[in-house]
Amino acid sequence: MSRTSTVYLGDIRQRHGIFTIWERQRNRREVHWLMECFAEALGVFLYVFPGVGSTLGFILGGISKQQGLSSLFQIGSAYALGILFALGIAAGTSGGHFNPAVTIAFVLFRGFPVRKALRYIPAQIFGGYIACMLVYYQWRPLVNEMVDGLTAAKEEALLFTPNGPPGAFALYLLPGMTLGSVFLNEFVCGVAMNAARDVGGRLWALSIWGTEAAGGRYAAIAALTNIPATIFAVILYEVFLADSDRPVTPQALEHGHLAHGNRRLVQAEERAHNMDTVENGQSTSRNSGKVSIETYEVAPGTRQ
Repeated sequence: MSRTSTVYLGDIRQRHGIFTIWERQRNRREVHWLMECFAEALGVFLYVFPGVGSTLGFILGGISKQQGLSSLFQIGSAYALGILFALGIAAGTSGGHFNPAVTIAFVLFRGFPVRKALRYIPAQIFGGYIACMLVYYQWRPLVNEMVDGLTAAKEEALLFTPNGPPGAFALYLLPGMTLGSVFLNEFVCGVAMNAARDVGGRLWALSIWGTEAAGGRYAAIAALTNIPATIFAVILYEVFLADSDRPVTPQALEHGHLAHGNRRLVQAEERAHNMDTVENGQSTSRNSGKVSIETYEVAPGTRQ
């Protein structure tokens, strides 16, 4: 599809005047990075909120011996559906990392700007933190009741385990497990899978229960192991599975057009092309006319 035949959403659907003005302001080069960070935080929120909520229901149901509050199937479904919502709603704005490990892998293997990565990762953790905060206040009366009950029964040792209420927010070491076996399990299976979910949840647990909720040395394993595991997985793919001679399907081409054909990206590329033409006295731009996902970020006037 040629650029001249592209039809943009604004060409066929008019927005209310105030939203048009706001959209024009939020998409300015100076502030658009805030929209990307918001999208990353929202994406993490959309799967952490249902996932942690289902996990807390499962834990509280086990403590109170009440059936039906949640189940392992519900927990898995909540995370899976939440990720689908995140990709569908927010990925179009930020690229849909929603995970510090993914962002770091993009920096190492895809040339993703380090500056943007340093914005994305705190935003992702913040999204997890807000999701855990909301879950806690929704369940607060029951959580406090269960915590008080365990304390009264002199079973405080259960609090900061996978079976205690704080265990829904921050991951803790199972009794009898060694750090080595936990590292291997996390590296291979990905129990935490996402530093944004784990660090955000642990920060919230620390906000409520103090340093007792820190998790000790296991906290570092839960939070960071997914990063080298993701990098290792990418290396395996690039070394053994990536095939540049594989044909690209029409659907993939259309997806690439939608991802990189954003009007702002196209206009930024045209401005860069025109500037190169004026400066160099030739009609070939530095990017040979290719629009990349970073064009808008590094267009003239955006470097900081």
